[in-house]
Amino acid sequence: MGLLKNDTFICVDCETTGLEPEKDRIIEIAAVLFRGEEILESYETLIYPEITILPESSAIHHITDAMVEGKPKIEEVLPHILKMIGRHMLVGHGIPFDIAFLHSSAKRHSIPSNLPSHSYLDTLRLARLYGQCPVNSLEKLKEHFNILSAGAHRAMNDVLVNIEVFRFLTQEYKTTEQLLERLKKPILLKTMPLGKHKGRLFSEIPTEYLLWASNKDFDQDFLFSVRTELKKRKSGNQFYQSTNPFASL
Repeated sequence: MGLLKNDTFICVDCETTGLEPEKDRIIEIAAVLFRGEEILESYETLIYPEITILPESSAIHHITDAMVEGKPKIEEVLPHILKMIGRHMLVGHGIPFDIAFLHSSAKRHSIPSNLPSHSYLDTLRLARLYGQCPVNSLEKLKEHFNILSAGAHRAMNDVLVNIEVFRFLTQEYKTTEQLLERLKKPILLKTMPLGKHKGRLFSEIPTEYLLWASNKDFDQDFLFSVRTELKKRKSGNQFYQSTNPFASL
């Protein structure tokens, strides 16, 4: 690893039958090897999952059971994907999701894989670090950076958009090591990224909800943000606490 512009990365995106790696299956995969502005290699295919695609998943990616009928099975595709990945740094939006599905598929078919320990850069966390897009979804980042793309939420389209987003989000970093070092630390979020309070400032969210969330298995940025807000309230720095006569009741 060295200068970001000289390093080779591989961006991967999987579309799936559902959200659970142990139970659900990959139905489409796209992977693009890139360096700087250059695309070195790309691969995409639909995959026959051998199970039914959930309607709620199909509503997002518009892939139907009929579309995957007769397509290759994951065990036919995965060795090529793993070879493409090699030792290159993985890039993706919420990439731990894709890694979990790929590794689960490899385990299921006894294909050797070291994916759980593979280095990666998650553009979702990079977007949080950037902090200037109100919503950090790939779709909203695409709009924010005025990235042109052809079509809907499909694997290859998402990968190509993701690579452009990655380029924008890493502009102020010179080396891959510098970026990885920063991402070791948790990122303070401005607004709640999920749940019934999604989109609200952390300062506006009821303490009871924050206490509940602080003990759940959420990602490090979310938990850091929740616990930071709770510490602020405990120290009494919040205006509404210091002026509210009922705050201690």
